[in-house]
Formats: sequence, C-alpha cells, structure tokens
Amino acid sequence: MPLRSQLFSGSKELQACLTTDAAHVVPGARGEHVALIQSALVRFRFLSIDDARSEARFYGPRTTAAVLAYKREFKIINRNYQSSADNIVGRMTIASLDHGIFVVDDL
Repeated sequence: MPLRSQLFSGSKELQACLTTDAAHVVPGARGEHVALIQSALVRFRFLSIDDARSEARFYGPRTTAAVLAYKREFKIINRNYQSSADNIVGRMTIASLDHGIFVVDDL
C-alpha cells in the first residue's frame, strides 16, 4: 500500500523505504526525505523545532534520538529479529509515521 499522508506521499525515497529494505533511512542520511521525517517528528513532539533546524535535511544525533524515542513509545520492533527498538526508519516506522500524519491531517 502506498504512503497516504500529504506529507510523505510525494517522496520517492520514503515510498521506497516502505517497500525495500535497502531503502531504509539510517543515521547519516541527507535529503528532503529526511526533512519530511523530521517534520513528522516535530509534529508529534519527539523532535524540537530548534533541533530540526540545526539538523535540517540531515539524519544526525538529535534526529536519531527522536526516531528511537518514537519507536520506543509506539513499540515499533520487528519481533522476527529484534528485542528492542533501533534508530532506523524502515518499513514499520515509515508506515506508522505516515498513518499518524494521515490521521492528524484528516481531523
């Protein structure tokens, strides 16, 4: 299923993240797709606006910490091979962020 939120639906990188393991977004990544993830994390209050600005379009330490906090809060863990959350935006994480933004924007 494609990404549905207005925030994410136009991003080829994030759409690929939803379907392909090699396209997962990892610390150190740069680009507009990282800025979109940061925007969602700001909206959900896992990343401050100042931290998002300081790491704009860069998946740096503050964004990494925010992703990990988000995943811990929502228990996003692939139980097939994980026992705790990691700091990677993969299929489950992007699907969760997309769903959350879609629901919030629809209110």
